[in-house]
Amino acid sequence: MRTVTVGTGALSFADVVAVTRDGAQVRLGDDALTALDNGDRTAGHTPHDRPARLRTPPLTATGPEADPEIVRGAMLLRLSALATGRTGVRPETARRIAALLSAGITPVVREHDALGCTGGLAPALTGEGEARDASGVLMPAADALAAAGLTPLDLRAHEAAALLDGTPLLDGALTHLVLAVTDLRRLLKTLDVAAAMSVEALLGTDRAYAPDSLAPHPGRAAAGANLVAVLEGSGVLASPQGRTPARDAHSLRRTPQVHGAVRDTVEHAADVAARALATGGPDTPDDPRDRHAEPVGHALGLLALAVADAAAISERRTARFLDAARSNGLPAFLADDPTADSGHMVAQYTQAAIVAELKRLTPPAPTGRGAARELRRAVDGLTRVVAVELLTAARALDLRAPLAPSAATASVVRLLREHGRPGPDRYLAPEIEDTVGLVASGDVLDAVEAVTGALA
Repeated sequence: MRTVTVGTGALSFADVVAVTRDGAQVRLGDDALTALDNGDRTAGHTPHDRPARLRTPPLTATGPEADPEIVRGAMLLRLSALATGRTGVRPETARRIAALLSAGITPVVREHDALGCTGGLAPALTGEGEARDASGVLMPAADALAAAGLTPLDLRAHEAAALLDGTPLLDGALTHLVLAVTDLRRLLKTLDVAAAMSVEALLGTDRAYAPDSLAPHPGRAAAGANLVAVLEGSGVLASPQGRTPARDAHSLRRTPQVHGAVRDTVEHAADVAARALATGGPDTPDDPRDRHAEPVGHALGLLALAVADAAAISERRTARFLDAARSNGLPAFLADDPTADSGHMVAQYTQAAIVAELKRLTPPAPTGRGAARELRRAVDGLTRVVAVELLTAARALDLRAPLAPSAATASVVRLLREHGRPGPDRYLAPEIEDTVGLVASGDVLDAVEAVTGALA
C-alpha cells in the first residue's frame, strides 16, 4: 500500500487521490516534524478553556452528509497546512490527524457547515461527533478512535483555532477541483472514443481530424490525434458506404475543436489547483499571503460550463442515430422493428434531460462551495451522457455488419456486449448503469488503449 508523506512542501494530485480514494497511509516527513518542533506556539493563542468552545460550532452543521472522499481530502490539505509549523500545533496533534487518515477514520461533516469540510476534524480528534471507519460504518467518533487503538486528544489552548482558522472552505473546494480534474482527464479520453465510434457508425470521415497548424490549440490537437488513432484500420470508413462527403455535420466534423476546448479548460483548472496546493500554508497575523478561495471557485465554475458543452455535443451525435433521415441508412431509433419498438430513442431523451440540467448548473457568479457541488454533479452527468453515446454507437456498429469496425472500437463493443446484447425493446436501464460503471472505472479506456497504446 502506498504511503503519502506530508512535508513542508506542496502535495501533488497523486497524493490527494491516493489518500481520498486508495486508502493510502499518511505519515509526516522529517522536515514537517522539525518545523512543528520549532513552530510558533503563540499563533492563534486562546485561553485554555477555549478549545471546548471552538469545537462546538462544527457540531451545529446540518444537511446531508458530505462525501467522505472530499472530507478526507480536506483533512489532508489541513494537515499539509499544519505541517508548515506556522500554526502553533504540537507534533502529536499533526501525527494524530495522520493516524486518522491512515486508519480510514473519516469525521461526518454536513453539507451546510459554515466551517467547510474540515469542520468535523477538531470534534473527531477529541472523540466527539460521529465518524465512519475504514469500512464505512457510521459510529460515534469515540468508538471509531477506540477501534483503531487511538485515544481522544486533549487539544491545547491554540490548537482548536488552528484546525478551524484560515480557509477551511478552500480545503473542501480544492479537493473537489483536484478530483474533478483527475476524473475529467480520463473521461475526456473516453469521450473521444465515443465520438470516434459515432463517426464510424454514422459513416463519417476522419479526414477532418488531421493536425491543424493554423489553430495550434493543444487540446484540439490531442482530441484529433485520439480520433485518428481509434479509427485506424476501420473497415466501415474504408468501405464504399463509408465514402461520404468530406463535410460531415458539425457535431462530427468539429469534435476536436469542442473536445479540445474542454481539455484546455481542464488543464487551466489543473494549473489553478496546483498553485493552490503549493500555497497551502495557514493564515497567520504576520503573514500577508492570505489564502483565498476565489481562484479555485472560478475554476470550478468554468469547468462546470465546459463539461456542459462536452455533454451537449455528445448528445447531438447520439441524436443523429435515431433519425433515419440523418443516420446514413440505419433504421429509425436503431430499433429491430421501428414500427413497434422504441430502440434507443428514450435513452437519448435521458441524455437530453441530463444536458439541460448541466446547463443549469453553470451560474454566472460561482461560489467555491456551490460550484464544487455543481461540478461534481456535472462530472457524473457527463459520465452518463458518454455511456449512452457508447451504447448507442455500439448498437449502430452492430447494424453495420458485415462491415468491420476498427480494432479499437470493436474492443469497446465486445466489452459492452459482456453486459447486454442488442435486440427487441428491453429494459435498458441496467445496461446504461453498467456502462456508466465501465466509463467511470476506466475499463472502456483500458480496452481501447490495449489496442492503440496510450491516448493523448
